[in-house]
Amino acid sequence: MTAPTLAAGHAIGIDDEHAAPRAALEIEREAADEIGLGTHIGATIDWAVRVGRRIPAPGVGRTAERWSALATAARLDVGAARVLEPHLDALAILDEARVTGALAADALDDLAVTAESSWGVYAAEGPERLEATIDDDGCWHLTGTKSWCSLATDLSHALVTAWVSPETRRLFAVSLRQPGVHTHRGPWVSRGLSRIVSAPVDFRGTRAIPVGDDGWYLRRPGFSWGGIGVAAVWWGGVAPLLDALTAAASGPRADQLAESLLGEADAASWSVRAALADAAHRIDADPQRNAKLLAERVRAITAAAVERIVTISGHALGPGPLTSDEEFARRVSDLRIYLRQHHAERDLARLGRAVAAS
Repeated sequence: MTAPTLAAGHAIGIDDEHAAPRAALEIEREAADEIGLGTHIGATIDWAVRVGRRIPAPGVGRTAERWSALATAARLDVGAARVLEPHLDALAILDEARVTGALAADALDDLAVTAESSWGVYAAEGPERLEATIDDDGCWHLTGTKSWCSLATDLSHALVTAWVSPETRRLFAVSLRQPGVHTHRGPWVSRGLSRIVSAPVDFRGTRAIPVGDDGWYLRRPGFSWGGIGVAAVWWGGVAPLLDALTAAASGPRADQLAESLLGEADAASWSVRAALADAAHRIDADPQRNAKLLAERVRAITAAAVERIVTISGHALGPGPLTSDEEFARRVSDLRIYLRQHHAERDLARLGRAVAAS
């Protein structure tokens, strides 16, 4: 059994399963004419920049539409969504910084930022340390190595966290195409998201523009919104697996076990849809609320459901699509790697601590 080919009308709506919002429909239309979406990195980045201009920011009344667009991108191709999501997150962070006065309107002029700029967000911490220092002229510079920098060789700009003291980090905007930036092409041996290379970047006195003050990146409301956006991508990524399970349970050889597995997968997916819709409404109703606990819950629900659906698809469909269907096999591998942005039991422990403290 292979996964059915995606056709028009497969855009996803979080609020209404039968009526996808405009941004999701636009993503689907743009993708229909894109050759190499998710497999040709240059074309996929260009697509992400193009569609990114038309996807609403979170927290302004259209958060469900934004997450529906991300889910639709993942339904089309998980790798493509992996390119789009951080680009959108960076644009949202910069908008949030400007609105709150954390970034002047012309602050990025020295970095040659344009509407065609492509963005990454590099905030993960690895074994090495990236430090930021300010010179006598008030200019900031980054020195050291940043781990887990996805597509740094291919993108034009990035938002990067760096240490300004032994205990404090700050967010900076950088051009990845300026002198003093050395991007690595590996090591990256992953079979999932194999084209979305995440490798270290060396910064050697690199010019950087601060975005917000010390600690602003982590304490702003949008940090939690971005984390839920990633969950929307995970959820959208399993939609074609549900299609394949539905086809298997509808076929002439279907038995009660096929129906049972489909029922379990559908219930898991529905729980994620409900959690995302509820979270979007809460955020839009009160954008200044502390959404950290909400984000932890939604991500935990989504990660568990998506991992279970991936497992169910293997049990129900057997090795066939994993060994003979390129798109299906790549999707499963991509999802397994992408889901590791959720740190499993460690993130559940953090959720438990937050619940106990509240």
